[in-house]
Amino acid sequence: MNLDRTPAETGDPDPEAAAARLRFDLAIDAAGIGSFEWDLVTHRLEWDDRMLEIFGYDRASWPGTIDAFVERLHPDDAPRTLEALQHAIDTHGEYDAEFRVVLPGGETRWVQGRGRALADESGTSVRLLGAGYDTTEHRHADARVSRVLESMNAAFFALDRDWRFTYVNGEAERVLQRSRGDLLGGDIWELFPAAVGSDFEVHYRGAAATGRERVFEAYYPAPLDAWYEVRAWPGPDGLSVYFLDVTERRAAEERARASAARLTLIAEAGAVTGETLGSGAGEDVALQRLAEAIVPVLGDWVIVTLAGEDGRMRDVGSWHVDPTLRGAVARYAELRLAAIPPDAPVLRALASGRTMRVADVGAAVGRTLPPGPVSDVFWTLDPRTAVTMPLAARGRTLGALSIYRSAGRPAADEDDVATAQEVAVRVALALDNARLYEQQRRLAEGLQRSLLSAPPTPDSAEIVVRYRPAVEVAQVGGDWYDAFVQPSGTTMLVIGDVVGHDTEAAAAMGQLRGLLRGIAYRDGVGPAQVLSDLDAAVQGLGMRTMATAAVARVEQSPEQRDTGLTTLRWSNAGHPPPLVLHTDGRVEALAAERPDLMLGVDPTTRRTESVLTVRRGTTLLLYTDGLVEGRDLPLDEGIGRLRAALADLGDQPLEQLCDAVIERVRPERLQDDIALVAIRLHPQG
Repeated sequence: MNLDRTPAETGDPDPEAAAARLRFDLAIDAAGIGSFEWDLVTHRLEWDDRMLEIFGYDRASWPGTIDAFVERLHPDDAPRTLEALQHAIDTHGEYDAEFRVVLPGGETRWVQGRGRALADESGTSVRLLGAGYDTTEHRHADARVSRVLESMNAAFFALDRDWRFTYVNGEAERVLQRSRGDLLGGDIWELFPAAVGSDFEVHYRGAAATGRERVFEAYYPAPLDAWYEVRAWPGPDGLSVYFLDVTERRAAEERARASAARLTLIAEAGAVTGETLGSGAGEDVALQRLAEAIVPVLGDWVIVTLAGEDGRMRDVGSWHVDPTLRGAVARYAELRLAAIPPDAPVLRALASGRTMRVADVGAAVGRTLPPGPVSDVFWTLDPRTAVTMPLAARGRTLGALSIYRSAGRPAADEDDVATAQEVAVRVALALDNARLYEQQRRLAEGLQRSLLSAPPTPDSAEIVVRYRPAVEVAQVGGDWYDAFVQPSGTTMLVIGDVVGHDTEAAAAMGQLRGLLRGIAYRDGVGPAQVLSDLDAAVQGLGMRTMATAAVARVEQSPEQRDTGLTTLRWSNAGHPPPLVLHTDGRVEALAAERPDLMLGVDPTTRRTESVLTVRRGTTLLLYTDGLVEGRDLPLDEGIGRLRAALADLGDQPLEQLCDAVIERVRPERLQDDIALVAIRLHPQG
């Protein structure tokens, strides 16, 4: 093609048309496209310079015949190429073929030829016009891509716009379990009908519609029965799909998730049960929470059985993964123990202390149930497999755990059973510990209450005492109060707290209380002397006990009686300060400038004593730290609460006042014992 011709040189009288023709020629030349014209009447074949170059001819050697074209065709491609040309001539249609040409030097090129046959007025084809271009580089690139795709360990296939396979690599043949011959040209929705309506179709069509890549995981059922990680991206010719069989990875992840869930359950089961029991909520509540924790990790539904103190069994907890069936499980738990035969799995587990696996619950239990409500609800639940194990600790069977699985879920494997057994052991131990602690708490509380006597009733005052044990098991033992009248008629008030919370603390408290009573009963002994003598006795008797205590003595001379006054003499060994509610509503803390040491630390320490004169009608309150201090309540804040409560409620009768301040300051569950002693001086009559 001559690129230097001007519009005038082209012979075209229209300059604009000539310029357009030149631009077209330039574009064709830039694209490397050659053109041809075959006169079917004269049989003359005209090629431009680019076509001659592609086929290895020069203008001088070009004979201008179809035979010269055929001479260059690769022998393997000649028949179909000529057939395509003849078809275009016969139908006055289009010609489209890709073929190889062999140059004189032996080099092979790939050429894409396209054209159209033109007919005369009689309908006979007289010319074939067309173009051709060298596709060798594209072919080599495609070959390289194909080699890469074939060497991949990932499956790959391509779909055209009609959803037909146009390429499938070897790994795709293996993963899809079909040969290239079966796949190429086939419709994906017909070859893989389970993909219709699935995530595969949703994402494939979505990628094609939006022009955006889709990455997803999806499951294809049998015969493939596999999970795939898929990346689908659209192109001009259709959809390219890269995918991996991730079934093993998914299975490993599922095993890891199941293992983590089992470990979490083991960790939580004992903690949930222990915390619930420790909160005072009771065994039934604790085992119900256990049932809720087990489902669905180990089964679809569960029933927990508990042996009462009388030895009788009760089903106390149940749960189902399906909320609509929880009522049915609860109903079955109400009915089953009275209806099952003596050899039922749960009774055998209780009797033998061994884990029982039930491969067919319907045969083992369902068919033995009497007709009626229990049978009806059993078949509504329709369990398939079960594992039942005893809740045993320290050689005692405390109950049983029955875990059921429904249709569609495989029977429990060894890991599931081992997890259930570990849960049962931990729960049984928590139950047994709670019962032992409760026994210890009752013993300590009983011992402590037996040592806390009723207050005296002097004519000049009203005395009220209160003792509230801690809610937490075994958290009793050290708090005490005392009130008694000396021979001279003087009233002594004592509040104390032994370090520790157990039966040993309760026993030590009893010893201290007895010693203090003996020391303080003598006339003329003041509070400071009482505490000093008690400290010496603790060391001399080798008690190895530490405690806090506050002692107050209510004194009144004849002159004070006439004027309505009373003296409060007090001493404090490391105890929270007593509070005084004055008749004008003021609340005063009996706190020394420097607090004295607690008892049992240094028997040589000097005890101080303070005196306060009050009017008749005044109230004195002594209390232990359980009222004003705890994990959730700092001491200073607790004393502030108590002072405010005393000021607000001080006009109430003394009995009601003591109860009200406890409720006001400690409305939640008690974390420690509370002992309280209060005295209200009668107004002068």
